Amino acid sequence: MEISSSSKSSHLNRISYINLRWIGIIGQFITINVVAFIFKFEFNFIIANVVVLIGALSNIFLFYFFKKNQLQENISLIFLTLDILQLSFLLYLTGGTINPFSIFLIIPCIFASNSLSIKTNILLIFLTISSIIFLTFYHQELPYPINEYVFNKHYYYSVPIALIIAMIFLSFFALLFGNESKVRKDALDKIQEVISKEHELVSLGGQAAAAAHSLGTPLSTIKIVSQELYNNFKSNKDVKKDIELLVSQVNRCNEILKKLSLNPIVEDDFIDKNINLHEYIKEIVNSFKEISDKNFIINIEQNYNSFEITKSIEIVYGLRNFIGNANKFSKKNIYISITSDSENSSISIEDDGLGFPRDILTKIGEPYIKSLQSKNKSRTGLGLGIFIGKTLLEKNKAKLLIRNSETRGGAEIKIEWSNKDLNNL
Repeated sequence: MEISSSSKSSHLNRISYINLRWIGIIGQFITINVVAFIFKFEFNFIIANVVVLIGALSNIFLFYFFKKNQLQENISLIFLTLDILQLSFLLYLTGGTINPFSIFLIIPCIFASNSLSIKTNILLIFLTISSIIFLTFYHQELPYPINEYVFNKHYYYSVPIALIIAMIFLSFFALLFGNESKVRKDALDKIQEVISKEHELVSLGGQAAAAAHSLGTPLSTIKIVSQELYNNFKSNKDVKKDIELLVSQVNRCNEILKKLSLNPIVEDDFIDKNINLHEYIKEIVNSFKEISDKNFIINIEQNYNSFEITKSIEIVYGLRNFIGNANKFSKKNIYISITSDSENSSISIEDDGLGFPRDILTKIGEPYIKSLQSKNKSRTGLGLGIFIGKTLLEKNKAKLLIRNSETRGGAEIKIEWSNKDLNNL
């Protein structure tokens, strides 16, 4: 499943874009004809209606000849360029930038900023600025009788300047927030991918154990029958080798099924059972001890309030992420403290490493962040693991405190729940 390639592609949603264009085209048509026939303003409304008709025809073409849900970037650029030129021509006929409706000229750029690439946005911004400058100096007069009013030059030239500044400002923020939204969507997609894989593994494990449990009896029967056949026909050289092969294969099947079972000692124990926080941590730490030479020091308070909670793949994966980070960045020791009283339970994970770089401390918990201070590139990351762990645990009612440890020197992650929330998971 490739997430990154899809999330980084630039495109416009075809139906949304078509609907937005219809709103603009209908609005232009109504405005032109209301001004011409109700207010009796004098301007070349026939050519203006032809321009609007061209826009309507282009939208019909876009609807019937492009069947994909997403418009490719080059197609989007062509139609957005057409929108800017169409509106520019309408403004040319009706007073240029001094026309109050000139504000609509910056909409295509802002609309594109949230969906298309920086390169495409720069082209559209450049085209819009060129159109604004052209319309400032070259245009027909405002519709009569508005053209009788004389505007001060300071006001006249401040309008296009304001339009350009507003367009750049709004495009920049739309582009910034659009990229942040894409990054977060990418990270959230990866969370869904991780959780779906974990559920798939648990499901396969359960199915394998169930198969081992269910096939145990028939295999035992086959083994007994094959052994009897061997005893009865062991003197027959033609049949003896085949029966020996049958017996060996039955034994091999039994060994394979034992390995598939999650707990071969207790036949029906292939369903996840409820456990307490200490057992959560113990299971995760034991899995790291098999591949790590670090010291895992687990401390449990004397008055520890032990109670079982529903086993959650999301909590397991979230805790495993933070313990894995501590294992990766620690020098030698990882300190895990578990506390629980009548109201709250918490897990503190600390290490004796270098801690979080100062330049990313305020961004901890955001996806795709990277420190500029770290010299050892192999020990830097993109923050995706912390983002996934934090998101999964917060989804399960946890409160997280992420900082540098004041006592151990490395990073510190404190995860806290109210006991009421833990019992309701």
